[in-house]
Amino acid sequence: MNRSKPVDTLTLRSVSKDYQSGGTNRRVLDNIDLDVARGEFVGIVGTSGCGKSTLLRLIAGLDREYDGDILMNGKRVAGTDLARGIVFQDHRLLPWLSVERNIALGLMNAPGTRAEKEQTVREHIALVQLEGYEQARPHQLSGGMAQRVAIARALINRPEVLVLDEPFGALDAMTRSYLQRSLAHIWAREQATMVLVTHDVEEAVLLSDRVVVMSARPGRIRRIVEVPLARPRDPASPEFAAIKADLLSDFREIGSTLAAPDALYPAASVESTADVRIASGAR
Repeated sequence: MNRSKPVDTLTLRSVSKDYQSGGTNRRVLDNIDLDVARGEFVGIVGTSGCGKSTLLRLIAGLDREYDGDILMNGKRVAGTDLARGIVFQDHRLLPWLSVERNIALGLMNAPGTRAEKEQTVREHIALVQLEGYEQARPHQLSGGMAQRVAIARALINRPEVLVLDEPFGALDAMTRSYLQRSLAHIWAREQATMVLVTHDVEEAVLLSDRVVVMSARPGRIRRIVEVPLARPRDPASPEFAAIKADLLSDFREIGSTLAAPDALYPAASVESTADVRIASGAR
């Protein structure tokens, strides 16, 4: 997709985060610098414990305690607002509400008439291809369908930035592959800025303009890799495979054990394994 000259939406400067644990200060993030352009899709990968989900929470405004600056359009992030939507690994739908009413929750405090809001809900149900399921309750949906509802709810206010914290991590390979393609379509159509945290290197290459690789203890940006591939992307292509292999080399270099989908590698504790998937399902 051709895009105009990038304008930074998100700016992170010298961002650090500490936690108190057992009376000692533990640094989780250290001196993070990152610019995310308007309309860009940025993936973040790294070993377990590298602070990537903590970084996402800071960007979303869910945690206000940090050092440094996180700026959105030049203004410091100081709590949640409608300009930033978030999608978690679990869908967090209200079980007593229907699909359309769960999505409509995002418009509770938004301006507009009832008719306008109902039309917006219909548009977002169509966007995530759930027509015919408007009255279904969450327990009547598959995991992938429920996550699509969560994505529609996060997008309904048309946020400038959508942050996604391993949104497909709990899904089976076929559903994950379908939703990855769906998310790529939604990103292209909505032109929203998206920041995705994932353990799946292939997912990051499939979706992202750039992939941020983080190292752990404390969490730092190791490097940022451009993904100059046309969309839609083919994971079987040599160019895709080369970028994926380049990214995976980071985890091998730091002596991490990679967790592959078919138990090709033995299980290990979180402290000693990268917990990075080489996903066979995203084809």
